[in-house]
Amino acid sequence: MSSALTDLLPHPIVQAPMAGGVSVPQLAGAVAEAGGLGFLAAGYKTADVMYQEIKQLRGLTGRPFGVNLFMPQPEYGDPAAVEVYAHQLAGEATWYDTELGDPDSGRDDGYDAKLAVLLDNPVAVVSFHFGVPSPGVLDSLRRAGTFTLVTATTAEEALAVQRAGADAVIVQGVEAGGHQGTHRDNPEADGSAIGLLSLIAQVRESVDLPLVAAGGLMRGSQIAAVLAAGASAAQLGTAFLATPESGAHTLHKQALTNPLFVRTELTRAFSGRPARGLVNRFLREHGPYAPAAYPEVHHLTSPLRKKAAASGDAQGMALWAGQGHRMARELPAGELVAVLADEIAAARAVLLDGGKNS
Repeated sequence: MSSALTDLLPHPIVQAPMAGGVSVPQLAGAVAEAGGLGFLAAGYKTADVMYQEIKQLRGLTGRPFGVNLFMPQPEYGDPAAVEVYAHQLAGEATWYDTELGDPDSGRDDGYDAKLAVLLDNPVAVVSFHFGVPSPGVLDSLRRAGTFTLVTATTAEEALAVQRAGADAVIVQGVEAGGHQGTHRDNPEADGSAIGLLSLIAQVRESVDLPLVAAGGLMRGSQIAAVLAAGASAAQLGTAFLATPESGAHTLHKQALTNPLFVRTELTRAFSGRPARGLVNRFLREHGPYAPAAYPEVHHLTSPLRKKAAASGDAQGMALWAGQGHRMARELPAGELVAVLADEIAAARAVLLDGGKNS
């Protein structure tokens, strides 16, 4: 592990930046104070809201923390497919008594404005999802004292991350909840995502960067396994989603262990990009027909998801979750970090003595 990353992580535990209001300052602060790396999610927020959350988090902890940015998306080439999907969703709009969103509400997520804030007011870590920032951006952040991470879902993507000059790569396996951080959204690649342990091995043989492993991790023993496989740290999202500090909707937290939701799937139903969520009515009915159109579909379905949440209908919400969701523990975030750290230590002890005391 690089010394820069080691300094940020008393425990090799990174709280994933979960967009949509989940990764709030209270969650990131609690994780940071417990010795993990807390993260704010800037996705779907304005630059000013991101700045205000950074200020709030600095009031909660003096420990390092990170901010995650979504990369701007290329122009979508088939508006007719989005229009067809909008017609299919008309019944949902009627059911929830709301209008569909405007699919042309923006493609860059305020990227440049957010970068300007982070260069003027540097944080310890900035990570990127949905692509690779330019070498110039990564160099500017490095000169500002910021450690940079970029998500990759294949060895080829990890090589692109290394070539661009990032400090480390987040290796995201298919088990991960929420959006897959593919650099280009290619529908022909659907179903070809790689499991985390296999991906770590492939990326280790391809790049020299430190690796942060992400994908379905819920227990310290799993973290110990990815560390043994070559990762320097583990990033957990779903494990922290159920904590009281998480900003997730109560129905979302409850759904993680609700027997009504027995499995997860990758779907384009809610956003137009592959994302893993609990299988509910909306996913079943619309997933097979959703086009590969992000963020158009995200904007289109946003009012539906908000109205479903407001009306207490989990069947119409985007219930993002990793494959380990049934193992979620309703512990305070700081306590969860401590429990995970103890589990890591116990698992490593077993590995060191060859299992003689297991």
